Amino acid sequence: MSTYTVAQANTRGGPLELAEREVREPGPCHVRIAVEACGICHSDSFFVDGALPGARFPDVPGHEVAGRIDAIGEGLDDWPWQVGDRVAVGWFGGSCGHCTACRQGDFVVCENLKVPGWTYDGGFAERMIAPVDALARIPDDLAANEAGPMACAGVTVFNGLRRSSARPGDLVAVLGIGGLGHLGVQYAVAMGFETAAIARGPEKADFARRLGAHHYVNSTADTPVAEALQALGGAKAVLATAGSSDAIAGTVDGLTHRGELVVIGVAAEPLGISPMQLITGGKVVRGHPSGTAQDVQDTLAFSALHGIRPMTETAPLAEAEEAYQRMLSGQARFRMVLTTG
Repeated sequence: MSTYTVAQANTRGGPLELAEREVREPGPCHVRIAVEACGICHSDSFFVDGALPGARFPDVPGHEVAGRIDAIGEGLDDWPWQVGDRVAVGWFGGSCGHCTACRQGDFVVCENLKVPGWTYDGGFAERMIAPVDALARIPDDLAANEAGPMACAGVTVFNGLRRSSARPGDLVAVLGIGGLGHLGVQYAVAMGFETAAIARGPEKADFARRLGAHHYVNSTADTPVAEALQALGGAKAVLATAGSSDAIAGTVDGLTHRGELVVIGVAAEPLGISPMQLITGGKVVRGHPSGTAQDVQDTLAFSALHGIRPMTETAPLAEAEEAYQRMLSGQARFRMVLTTG
């Protein structure tokens, strides 16, 4: 019997422990992937902690997967995939195809969305099986440890910006320059936006400039963030990557007329925004999910073209628990990635 190694949580909130699984053949319209790298996302804690409906244990997390196809199931003769192809799988791990959202072509908000680590075993493993509609092709220019985080963190900020109301030349602000925001600044600059990075403390200004930001706003300064943005002319869009409801709400008055606040940072507290703040300037607040497999593929291609890469720390699969805890502590700079090589 052939086996492979996974890192799994055996109980709700339990540590990630190594285990052996029997290698299975992929079913119809599925492929088996030899995982080379898998990013550790903060959203993995939802699954490890059993915080979402339908949680099952043992759980193998991981939805920032990069690897190669090593087996193909039946029914894929007309699909453009072959054994050996480099592929990524992100938060979007497949859709049902029959709910109203899917029938309207809006697959990423599928009512029965499949997410690796939640609805099937994720990429904290040497092997995984995924539906074919979850696959994104990885360009040759991207290493596996670079491509993995792009399948969730990368596509989320990339899509949030390209689907915003901002156009090249507009002022766009990125709130937070951590695991999501350091990518958001790079994408915003490459898309032709006048880019302002917002973070805590003057010491981060140099880092923001290295990412390409045209302006830096210190959110701990005496001047409120909204006033600082208005002094720059007002932001057409704010991409809120920070997980702080107060910080997110503090940017609304920095929007220009018809400006848009795009929220991708997760926080439990309500946003303190009044109706009048939105009505008077025709402003919009929008939550943004991740992206489909095609969106991931677009993100990877754009990143390769413009030389955009995540800043990562790598650890072997055998050290999954230590790497996961480092992510939770906020010490990682900026994406933790497990490797199997």
